[in-house]
Amino acid sequence: MFKNMIVYRIAPQWQVELTQVEDALAKTPFMECGATQEKSLGWVPPRGEQHGPMVESVGGQWILRFMVESKVLPGSVLARRVKEKAERIEKETGRKPGKKESKELKDEAKLDLLPMAFTKQGSMWVWIDTASRLLVLDTSSQGRADEVVTLLVESLPGLSVSLINTQVSPQAAMSHWLKEQEPPVGFTVDRECELKSASEEKSVVRYARHPLDIEEVQAHIDAGKLPTKLALTWDDRVSFMLTEGLQIKKIAFLDTVFEGTKADDGGFDTDVAIATGELTKLIPDLIEALGGEAESGVANAAQGAAATASVSALAVTGPAMAPADTDPASAPF
Repeated sequence: MFKNMIVYRIAPQWQVELTQVEDALAKTPFMECGATQEKSLGWVPPRGEQHGPMVESVGGQWILRFMVESKVLPGSVLARRVKEKAERIEKETGRKPGKKESKELKDEAKLDLLPMAFTKQGSMWVWIDTASRLLVLDTSSQGRADEVVTLLVESLPGLSVSLINTQVSPQAAMSHWLKEQEPPVGFTVDRECELKSASEEKSVVRYARHPLDIEEVQAHIDAGKLPTKLALTWDDRVSFMLTEGLQIKKIAFLDTVFEGTKADDGGFDTDVAIATGELTKLIPDLIEALGGEAESGVANAAQGAAATASVSALAVTGPAMAPADTDPASAPF
């Protein structure tokens, strides 16, 4: 549960009861695609129980599950069907279809093929922390996140959210931590990162399972390459990959998290309690390591005064809007 995170701040004026959220989500349940339907999305019971509630509360944390299904229709197959239709028209009438007619033929071909197409499904955990006013989506794709946020805003009256925006951009902070070898308090730098040049060549250097406290890494930064990804560990409890867009990927809970638990401890409630219990501490610590939260969208006033000395000199504003989704297909959820 929660292998990736994109984090939003919920506006303070949004105050609802659990039953209101349940009633709202029940109006948009997930249903499989119809014969000629290209895509379907909606909510499913988080516990996986048929006809179960659409939102579960565990320790005061609200958990939802979003589901999407889409038809897989290869472009080559569609093009072949369009070509067959166009050749038939040319043979019967002696003319080639025009631009407008070709578009209509493509639509017809798609309707012909969709009933025979395979389907693929993907799901996403959605976590609402009402106490901290956080909305957390278990995805590394901003495009997927936008899709879910849109459905939530349409379903839940009055809901307003914005991406977390920090006083120091993740890229500036990561560059500082690598160059000065001074990770923020409570964090350690691990053995994986990606550095990318801002020049036209867009050259990329990747390190995996490699120490980063070496002169070579610092030389790359001096040469103008900036970190786009950096592996970190928080409090010897959670390891993850931080990206330049403040996305948190490859979340892994370390052995210390499970000390005192029995081998047979598990199930939905335990998984939720462990994940949310750790992440509710990690998220504010990470925000503080990035100089505190900046005032943006629905966020409260900036907390710049709480910034640590190691990043206070880097007065760089974090992303005020969603970063570009460079590779959405690689992360279905």
